[in-house]
Amino acid sequence: MKIICIGKNYLKHVKEFDGKIPDELCFFMKPDTSLLKDNEPFYHPDFSKEIHHEVEIVVKIDKVGKNIQKEFAHKYYSEIGIGIDFTARDLQWKLKDAGLPWEKAKAFDNAAPVSKKFISVKDIKDVNNINFCLNINGAQKQAGNTSDMIFKIDDIITEVSKYITLKTGDLIYTGTPEGVSAVKIGDRLQCFIEDECLLDFEVK
Repeated sequence: MKIICIGKNYLKHVKEFDGKIPDELCFFMKPDTSLLKDNEPFYHPDFSKEIHHEVEIVVKIDKVGKNIQKEFAHKYYSEIGIGIDFTARDLQWKLKDAGLPWEKAKAFDNAAPVSKKFISVKDIKDVNNINFCLNINGAQKQAGNTSDMIFKIDDIITEVSKYITLKTGDLIYTGTPEGVSAVKIGDRLQCFIEDECLLDFEVK
C-alpha cells in the first residue's frame, strides 16, 4: 500500500507560501508507517515544534493501473475519504533551504491520519464539487471544495500512473486548501465531508 500526496493543488494555499503556481502535477510519497487509523491519537513528535495540519480529500484506489487515460480514470476508484497530511514545517523549511529532500518533514510515523469510513462515489453527486473542512477544538480552521483543485481527481490518477503503477488499496491525498497552521498537545481535530464527521482524534 502506498500513500501518494499531491502538493500545491489549491491556489490560495499556494499563495500562503511561495506563490509559485505549478505548471505540472507535483507529488511525493509517505510510507505505510505514516498511516494513522481508527481515530487513534496523534502523538506530537519531539523533533519538531511546528507540526502543521493539512486537511485533504483522500481517494482509495481499488484497481491496478498503469498509464491510465483520463477517460478511464474514474474506473480506478469507488470511495472517497478524508485525511490529514501532517507536516513538520520547521524541518521542511530547513531542508528546503539546504536544497535537501524533505521526507523527514512529511514521511514520519503517523503523519497521515485517515478516516475509518470512506464514502461510496455512488453517493456523491459530483466528485469535483465536494465540500470538506477541518475543525480544531470546535472552530473551523480549514475549508475547501474539490472544485478549487488545480488538478482534478481524474487528472491526478492519470498523471501519477505515468510514473507509478497504482495498486488496490493505495491512497491518494489530493492536496490541501488554505488555512494551515500548527497543532498543539490537547487539540481535538475533526474532519468533515459535507456535514458528516469522518475523522475525529486528539493530539497528545
